[in-house]
This record gives sequence, C-alpha cells and structure tokens, in this order.
Amino acid sequence: MNLNTLSLVNYKNFESQVFDFDAKINCFVGANGIGKTNALDAIYHLAFGKSYFNPIAVQNINHNAEFFVVDGNFTKNERAEKIIVSLKRGQKKVIKRNSKAYDKFSEHIGFIPLVIISPADRDLIIEGSDTRRKFIDSVISQSDKGYLTELISYNKVLAQRNALLKYFALNNTFNADTLAIYNEQMHTFGTEIFKKRDAFLQTFIPIFKSRYEAISQSKEAIDLTYKSDLFDAELNDLLNKNINKDKALQYTSVGTHKDDLVFSIDGFPIKKFGSQGQQKSFLIALKLAQFDFIKQQSGVSPILLLDDIFDKLDKNRVTQIINLVDDEHFGQIFISDTHAERTEDVIKQTHQSYKMFKL
Repeated sequence: MNLNTLSLVNYKNFESQVFDFDAKINCFVGANGIGKTNALDAIYHLAFGKSYFNPIAVQNINHNAEFFVVDGNFTKNERAEKIIVSLKRGQKKVIKRNSKAYDKFSEHIGFIPLVIISPADRDLIIEGSDTRRKFIDSVISQSDKGYLTELISYNKVLAQRNALLKYFALNNTFNADTLAIYNEQMHTFGTEIFKKRDAFLQTFIPIFKSRYEAISQSKEAIDLTYKSDLFDAELNDLLNKNINKDKALQYTSVGTHKDDLVFSIDGFPIKKFGSQGQQKSFLIALKLAQFDFIKQQSGVSPILLLDDIFDKLDKNRVTQIINLVDDEHFGQIFISDTHAERTEDVIKQTHQSYKMFKL
C-alpha cells in the first residue's frame, strides 16, 4: 500500500500544496504550528473519511475558504487508486474512489489500511471507556465489514431504547412489549459485537505484549484486559434484570456500549503508576500491534503515520522503534518532527530510501 502523491486545497493551514512521496520513508519537519501534523491528518482523512484530531468536519476547512479538497493517488496491489475527500460549507462531505462517490462512508473503511501513532493517543489511557471502545472498533472494522454494520445497527437501537425510556418517564407510562422488541434487537447485535471483540482481543493481546517487550526490552510486565457485562450473563437477561435501574436513569445501563479495556503495568493501572516513557511505549506497542493485526487480516502493509514520535522517549527507546520500522515487515512510513537534523540522523540508521519535507 503506497501513497504516491497528495494534493491539498484549503485543508486546515494549507491553501494549496502538492507532495510527491518516497515509497518508503517521508518526513515532515519544521517548527510547531507549521502544519506537519495537518499533513499527516490529511493522509488519515483519505483512509477514514474524517480527521483524527478534529471530528467537527467544517473546522478542517481553511479559515479563508468555503471548501477543502484532499486528493491522494495510491498504489494498492499494483493497481492505481485515486481517493478524493471534499467538503463545502453547508453541504455533506463527499468521498470518491476513482471518480465514483460512495453512497455510505462505511463502505470505504478498510480500503486504505492505515495506522497512526500520535501524542493524542494518550487519550486512550486518560479518557473514559468510550475512547478505548472506539480503538477496538476501528481495528476490527478495517477488516470486518459485517462488524461495522452490526455496530451501527446496535447504536441505532440503543438510541431508540434510550428515547423510549425517556418517553416512559416523561409520560409516566410503561410498555413492556415495546421495550422487549428493542431488547431483542440489542441482544442480537450486542452478542455478535461481544463475540467479535473477544475473539479479536484473544489474537491481539499476545501481539501487543510481544511488541511492548521489543520496545521496552521486557523491563515491565504489562497487560490488557477486556471488561464486558456479557461475560456475566446474556444481554437479554441483563436488560431485563436492570429495567428498574434503566427506568430511573432514563438510559440503558448495561450492554456492549459499556465495554472497556483495562491497561495495567506490573499489576497496577498504567494511568496512575506508569511513567511518561512507559505510557508512551505502551501506546506505541498498542498501535504497532494494530498494524500487525491489520496486515495479518488484509495481507496488505498499512501506511504508518508517526506524529511527533521522538518526543518524550529516551534514546534507547527511539533506537528500538527505529530498529522495528527498519524491518521489511513495514511498508510506507510518514513521520513528523520539530528537529530536522534529529529526524534525518535517526532515519539514516535505517538504510531505507527517504524524503524530507521542510514546512
């Protein structure tokens, strides 16, 4: 999987810019605020149809413009593929593959396999369970279209059930038969989601542990644990058991929308007991494991984006990461850094072809 050229029009701080990339390593270097991360985010946008850093689509349009266009020419399995993402103020975003617009954005997910490693990943440790569920979902969705469909259906039924619970409270009424219909649908979709998440993590966790050992040289014992209500009982039974609680809260208190991942180091929560370097190594291992899993499932090397990767890591851990990405297992890599010389010195150690873009 390769991105050959990237053209940006009115995307964030770029008014008009064209990049012609190396097949292996590409580095965006320059001072903070110059647009290095925005260039990486544009590539992410082509893969996922949205920004990694700003979910409010219209805010990705340059302040002085009415629209943005992100245009990428890829090579996948020796075939040329052109992806264009565009948005005009007041209109819906459009994603096109080879001049044909997608009816549903979900059809595009997984077509451009891509993994990003960024300081923003720290949200996986410090934020709530919603962030960690989104991580699981984004990895599985890239290789399983059915999973994404089940997830969309589950969330739709969940919203309807929550609206019904609010209606009951507002009107001082209750209809068990109507609720049972939503319970059954949630049970069907939720059970499939749970099974797929559980199966995914059974494959993923050993890959993650192996990656962490390589980065940290096995100094700490780390773990990932999947938490779900569905380990204790079937979803239909849980929904029935918690109905009084749900009526009081006016929302659904149990289900796969409450699942979580527990991150630990030496048996303690990494959020409280992990150093900055340990947390960063944990997150990098998590993302490299994501890369390995997607490659394993799709047979295609994902594009790897490394945003500000060398910050807050000691020299030894940086060397470990560079040794990892020097492996032929990896395909095309994009790096952003504030120090051009530091980046080039590190990249030269890989003996791979590269291009530097000074922004």
